[in-house]
Amino acid sequence: MEIIQQVLFALLLGVALFLFSRKAFQIRRNIHIGLDEEITDNPAQRWNNVLLLALGQKKMFRNPLVGILHFFVYAGFIIINIEVLEIVLDGILGTHRLFAGFLGGLYTFLINAFEILAFLVIVACAVFLVRRNIVRIRRFTSKDLDGWPRSDANYILITEIVLMSLFLTMNASDTLLQDRGVEHYAAANTGNFVISQYLQPWLDPLNNATLGFIERLCWWLHIAGILTFLNYLPYSKHLHIILAFPNAYYNRLEPMGKMENMPAVQNEVLYAMQPELAPADAAPPAKFGAKDVMDLSWKNLLDAYSCTECGRCSAACPANMTGKKLSPRKIMMDTRDRAEEVGNNISINKEFKDDGKSLLHDYITTEELRACTTCNACVQECPVSINPLDIILQLRRQLVMEESNAPQEWNVMFSNVENNFAPWKFSPDDRDKWTEAV
Repeated sequence: MEIIQQVLFALLLGVALFLFSRKAFQIRRNIHIGLDEEITDNPAQRWNNVLLLALGQKKMFRNPLVGILHFFVYAGFIIINIEVLEIVLDGILGTHRLFAGFLGGLYTFLINAFEILAFLVIVACAVFLVRRNIVRIRRFTSKDLDGWPRSDANYILITEIVLMSLFLTMNASDTLLQDRGVEHYAAANTGNFVISQYLQPWLDPLNNATLGFIERLCWWLHIAGILTFLNYLPYSKHLHIILAFPNAYYNRLEPMGKMENMPAVQNEVLYAMQPELAPADAAPPAKFGAKDVMDLSWKNLLDAYSCTECGRCSAACPANMTGKKLSPRKIMMDTRDRAEEVGNNISINKEFKDDGKSLLHDYITTEELRACTTCNACVQECPVSINPLDIILQLRRQLVMEESNAPQEWNVMFSNVENNFAPWKFSPDDRDKWTEAV
């Protein structure tokens, strides 16, 4: 019987890791659909961002209570899963609590710490469920989240509560079986644990066979749940658990108010003003801005896949506050959805076949792009260093410079800049005339 369990566990582990690896490589390929961009400067500052923003969740603590609760969920789920190493080894080798004898008192200390974290995870997830579904905080009720995204958040919170409850129940039944001297359990001799001991009175009336069944059931459901969650991650907003780290590392270090200009455009203006500087073989720029995900950089697409859908960007957006259609969160969700669609196209056809769609117009509308004030509030608020504004600017460049699609007020300003080198409609020679009236 034991060898059958070991074989089943090895098959479950192998299938789970294979499926996760396959999807992970697909996401990596989808991110690299974007244009090359070299981001290698100042590695010390980049590692500092990883420690403070991704690992330390610095921006989350602007709201201390939410930051602490989120840290419990994050730290608890990550740290408790260190215990998965023991479960995996036990499953493969057919042992029980393999590290208990080796670590001794340290093992009991670690499991006690894991149980405290598990309890805090349950409490924090319950609070977050209340905030989303009963208190109904505005950024969680936005139409951006209609359908799957809203359900996704609830599924994850419920799953974490279930996984932590299984962990505690498993420990409670295990330590009861140890106390009763049942073979295979007594050798661990860990003693009771700090939280699960309070579940023992509910389990104590059960006989050894039933208690052993509950312990094994919780063990299997716990590890199967973790492996299922691992494969759910790539399809969920919770992929940020993994991608927040590289995204923080590759975060642009320039001041947020600095916009990335197109050198080709700058040269065009320079050559128009000083034709003698233009090289004889100067060619016009091939393309302005971005129309589809292939025109964005790989960092833009990494941003999209790293999005937590928390809505802090949209809640801080002045355009969104005043009822305009723009939602930076939706910009990122749409970009990710389009990248997935293009990736699936490539998987089916072995290369991208034109599907008659594009990120601009089919996913993100002109109205959304025009509403942006380029204030950088969305960039400032994002807890995982995402830059929705960069995507907005590139799509807007496509609208204005490739499609000549701009409001009349903008066109007047563009004409004045082109003819008068200023937004105002009067000759550059007359700019200082106002001083004569002083």
